Amino acid sequence: MPSPESPLRKLGFLTIGLFDPADPAAGHRSTLEIIELGEQLGFDSAWLRHRHLQFGISSPVAVMAAASQRTSRIELGTAVTPLGWENPLRLAEDLATVDLLAGGRINPGLSVGEPMHYDTVKHELYPESSDTEDFSYARVDRLARLVAGEKVRDFSGKQGVVEEFSNRVEPHSPGLRSRLWYGAGSMKSAVWAGTNGFNLLSSSVIFPDKDQEPDFAKVQQAQIRAYRDAAHASGNTARASQGLVVIPTDSASSAQKEKYQRYVDERFPRTEAPQGPKGMMFAKDLIGTSDEIAEQLYAHAGFQEVDEVAFALPFSFDHDDYVQILTDIAAKLGPALGWKPTA
Repeated sequence: MPSPESPLRKLGFLTIGLFDPADPAAGHRSTLEIIELGEQLGFDSAWLRHRHLQFGISSPVAVMAAASQRTSRIELGTAVTPLGWENPLRLAEDLATVDLLAGGRINPGLSVGEPMHYDTVKHELYPESSDTEDFSYARVDRLARLVAGEKVRDFSGKQGVVEEFSNRVEPHSPGLRSRLWYGAGSMKSAVWAGTNGFNLLSSSVIFPDKDQEPDFAKVQQAQIRAYRDAAHASGNTARASQGLVVIPTDSASSAQKEKYQRYVDERFPRTEAPQGPKGMMFAKDLIGTSDEIAEQLYAHAGFQEVDEVAFALPFSFDHDDYVQILTDIAAKLGPALGWKPTA
C-alpha cells in the first residue's frame, strides 16, 4: 500500500501511439522514441494500447519487437490486447518470439469480449464463424495454456529428412506465462483473474456492481482487494497495477498548461456519473504540480491498494508534450511517491 512511508515500487507509462493517417510512419517512430526516452529516464515499464481500425497502434506486438531492439532494460507490455480480434495460437507464437528477442521483458495485457462494433467487421474478421466464435474467458485461458507450453496435439517428431514437428507452441519462452495480465473492469473479471493466475491491470475505466456506491476510487479498491483474495485463495501471486491519467505541469509552458487544462475540462463531465446501461465509470484526470498530484494519489482508495502503476499518457497530445510529461513524472512525481528510477 503506497504511503509516504511505503514507497511506490514500480513506475510505468501507457501510450496509445496516435499517428496521422497521411504519415503513419512518423507516429510509430515517435512512439518508439518515447519508449527509448522512458528507459533513459529510468521507468520500469512502457505499455501500448491496442487499437483496431483507428489511428492508433494496431500491432503492438510488432512495435514491442522494434522497441526491444532499441532498449535493453525497460519492460514492454500491452494494455490491453482484445482477444476477440486474435487467434490465440498465432498470438502465443508472436508473443513468445518477441519475448525471447526482448530477453524476457514482455508483459502481455489481455481482455475478452466481443470486438467493438462487431457487426461492422465480423464479415471480414470471421467470415465463416462470426456467429459461433467464443469470446468468453475460455479464449484467454486457451492463450495462457499455449503460452505455458502445454500440449497442443499428439503429433510430433521428425518427418522425412528435414522437417521436425513439435506438439507445443514454438518458440517457448519460459516465464512468459507468469507475466500475463488481465485488464479487469468489473468485480467478476477481477476475481476471475486472481483465481486463474493472471496479474491484474486496473485502469481508469471500471464497472461497479449494482449494489456499489458509484465512487470510482472505492469501487476500484474493492475490485483489487477481491482480486488479491481470489489469488491468495487459489495459491497464486497477486500482482496488481493501477493506470490513471496524470498530467504533471512542473516544467510545462504556459501554452502547454492551457492545452492540458482544456483536455481535462473536456473529459471531466463523463466522470460525474456512471455512463450507459452497464454503469461505466471513468476516473478523473489528475493535473497539476507533481506534489499536488501525489497528494491526490495518496488519498485515492484505488492507488492505496497497489505498489506499481502505469500512468496513462493523454491520447491527443504532441511528441514534445509527452517528453515534458514523462520527464516530470520521472524527475518529480515518481520521487514524490517514493519511487527511484533505475539507472
